[in-house]
Amino acid sequence: MEVNRNILMGVAFCGPLMMGAAKNAGTDNADTRPNILFCVVDDVSFGHWGCYGAKWVHTPACDYVASSGALFTRAFTPNAKSGPSRSCILTGLNSWQLGPAANHFAFFPEDVRSFPEVLAEHGYQVGMTGKGWFPGDPGRQNGKPRELIGKRYNRIKCNPPYPTVSNIDYSANFRLFLKKRNAEEPFFFWYGGWEAHRPYTPGSGISENRTGESVDRVPGIYPDCATVRTDMCDYAFEIEYFDSHLSRMIAMLDDEGILDNTIIVVTSDNGMSFPRIKGQCYYDSHHMPLVIMWPGRIEPGIVIDSFVSFTDFAPTILDAARIRPEESGMKPFEGKSLLNLLKNTDDDPRPFMCIGKERHDIGRPGDAGYPIRGIITEKWLYLVNYEPSRDPAGNSETGYLNYDASPTKTLLLGRKNRYYRLSFGKRPAEELYDIVSDPDCIDNLARKRFTAPICDSLRSIMENKLVEDGDPRMFGRGDEFDRYEFSNPLYRNYYDRLMRNDSIPLPNWIVPSDVDWKRQHRLRGRVHPL
Repeated sequence: MEVNRNILMGVAFCGPLMMGAAKNAGTDNADTRPNILFCVVDDVSFGHWGCYGAKWVHTPACDYVASSGALFTRAFTPNAKSGPSRSCILTGLNSWQLGPAANHFAFFPEDVRSFPEVLAEHGYQVGMTGKGWFPGDPGRQNGKPRELIGKRYNRIKCNPPYPTVSNIDYSANFRLFLKKRNAEEPFFFWYGGWEAHRPYTPGSGISENRTGESVDRVPGIYPDCATVRTDMCDYAFEIEYFDSHLSRMIAMLDDEGILDNTIIVVTSDNGMSFPRIKGQCYYDSHHMPLVIMWPGRIEPGIVIDSFVSFTDFAPTILDAARIRPEESGMKPFEGKSLLNLLKNTDDDPRPFMCIGKERHDIGRPGDAGYPIRGIITEKWLYLVNYEPSRDPAGNSETGYLNYDASPTKTLLLGRKNRYYRLSFGKRPAEELYDIVSDPDCIDNLARKRFTAPICDSLRSIMENKLVEDGDPRMFGRGDEFDRYEFSNPLYRNYYDRLMRNDSIPLPNWIVPSDVDWKRQHRLRGRVHPL
């Protein structure tokens, strides 16, 4: 496959491109199974790549993968937060089937295997760079930390353009992995960019090619103003930084002569790190970008509108690697291989997707979460909020800890208006949105005139599927998710310890202005030392 370097290489951030020119000379004994490059950009919503029509975000590498393979329009994560979403990717299971791994800051279950572990046992060389399964504790194997995704290649550093950008030279570490591999064996490599995770450097996204006015659409859940537009530009820069390293990786594969036998998957783990999106259960929270190329096996430029779940990745990759599920030692998959869909031979498309969450955030009494289950169809998003008396973004006195600090968050907290209420206000037990006419999920139609039958029908379909999945919440055991300990002991019983006047540092994903200090003072009986 000929790579157009002028288009692909976009913008370089970490210095000159240095690639080995040696071609991979195959032998009769070489394993011909495909290599796999699996790429996860952090906290990016559907639509915010060039291949989806976004002209204010420049993603030549993602666009190249899309034009060389398949672009998906209905890919969804079952759980819109990094740890549980990545658990779904690695296991082929929904988060509510994964015990403690349904939560953020989780312990990974000992009896659940990841597909990279299986690939390593079946002749694949496995490695990763950047963000893998995080945050959480994977446990230990043979006296060492368990490698759910493979050996880490993070040693090579670069001088990032801004201090808020990771100094891991992702592409250089991939080059090192390629150099060390056995060329006669296939490989799996995970590229997990820390971008576009918060924080961003204010103003980093403003340039000659992009201003706040170039953002094509501000979600209707925020005021359309310079603060939000500039924040979205900074977010765009982070996406482009991720894309620049992907460009280099694709060029390396081409130079090695192995691009034609490499599957490249590019997606995100959850929606963008803005209030009411990341960590919530609305359409933009779960709706993910996804492009996949496999030269000679996937028709270039196809668009796939079928429902696709993150639980499909594990069975797809094992299928491509010619490993039968029954010989993998993995739990029976909830997902299914996408290879038939990619060949346009899938005769059993999904009619809907189930989504949900348990405990994402710290900072509630008793380490309680905000449990939700939902269902998405072509027209509807229906949600059940099982604990509507709780604050969905986390308690104000601990800083609304399920939203990362941002200029947009600060803006909303300073204005107690409809935008504030949409992000921080309590929610009813049921929500129903027409995602065709209202993709921002602003107008709750639940139990309005003529919608009760729709709610009843969607709830029945959803709950029947969740019962089939063995979801503990469907069997009256939903409280077990709150009893799983946080993997980081610093955050266990955070709220209760704070109210006891224990000295606890402010979590690093919020800023002091996020915290309602007056309410905290009233509740714990002392003035904040600042």
